[in-house]
Formats: sequence, C-alpha cells, structure tokens
Amino acid sequence: MNQRSRTSKILTLLRRSYPDAATPLTHRNPLQLLIATILSAQCTDERVNMVTPPLFARYRTVAGFANAKQADVEKLIRSTGFYKAKSKNIIGCCKGLVAHYGGEVPKSLEELVQLPGVGRKTANVVLGSVWDIPGVVVDTHVKRLTFRMGLTKKTDPEKIEQDIMKLLLPKDWNDFSICLIFHGRRVCFARRPECAKCVVASLCPKIGS
Repeated sequence: MNQRSRTSKILTLLRRSYPDAATPLTHRNPLQLLIATILSAQCTDERVNMVTPPLFARYRTVAGFANAKQADVEKLIRSTGFYKAKSKNIIGCCKGLVAHYGGEVPKSLEELVQLPGVGRKTANVVLGSVWDIPGVVVDTHVKRLTFRMGLTKKTDPEKIEQDIMKLLLPKDWNDFSICLIFHGRRVCFARRPECAKCVVASLCPKIGS
C-alpha cells in the first residue's frame, strides 16, 4: 500500500470513529473563533471555553476589542496562561482587522497570518471551521500522530503541513486534521498511546508492520 492510499484509509477509519468531529472551541462568529484560537495556544480548549463567555460578553465587536485596555483583557484571560502576550495580540489583531479589513475577518490564510498572534495553525482553524476552506491544522496532536504514523519525518509545523497536503485531496485536509486531533486526545496519547483500542493500528508502522 503506497503512502497516499494508506493516508486515505487512515482518514476513512478515523471518520467512522469521529463522525461529529469539529472544533471544540465555543464560538458564534468568525471573530470569536479567531480570538478563542489565539487563546488556545498552550492551553486546553476546556479552559478557553470557560474564559470566553465573560470575555465575549464584555467585548462584542472587533472595535470593542480594538479599543480595550490591555490590563482589562488580561484579567479576563489570565487563567489561559501567557495572558500578557495573548491580550496584546488580541487587541493588536483586532486593530489590524479594523485598519485593513473593515472590521471583518479575512477569508485567506495570507491575510490572516499578517495579523498579530495569528500563525498558520490559527488561520487554518478559522478558515476550515467557518468557511470550509481547505487547510491542514498542525497542532501538537497532528504533529505527534503524523510522525508516529510515518506520514512525515519533519518536525517543523509548516513542513508537516506541506507533507500532508501532498497525501490527500484538498477536500479532505480539514477532516484529516480534526480527526487526528480527536484521536490524539482520546487514544493516541503522547506518553502511553492505547494502541489496543486504535482503529488505525494495523496501518501504523509501529504496530502494523
């Protein structure tokens, strides 16, 4: 079985296991997802979802965030960690949205990554979740699982992204990312993966070979 066929089979099996896989970050619009994803860096989604309701209740618009005092934002997001940098990025990001995009979240990766605090991972989360624009999200789980499954030998997220894009059709990029994230959280753990429960174990070089 060649690499493309194996990757396609892995996706098929993961889709069956996680038919409702979607971003777990609670949001009502692109702006909220953008901010929630910035907050999710080095933080659990559960914690972010605890922090965002009061944050979004206080700041309801791009302009609201752009004009916010950093100290006020810091108080609301402190428990997510790195709160000083995150609050600075959130405000700077929203200032950029106001200045360059009419207060709207742009629909291209090239534009999104120009905003403070927005890297390719964050941009692809927003583009894929909101507009179903194809992209590969490389978070810690995707990085770990793609290496473990022998789909890449790279460690740089952007290079991993490029490797995976070559193995699947664009229409499958979003699903593959989110299914790997779910699988990494529920079965293929960093330290003690539960290989006996893994639906793709037979396709994993560490188990199936």
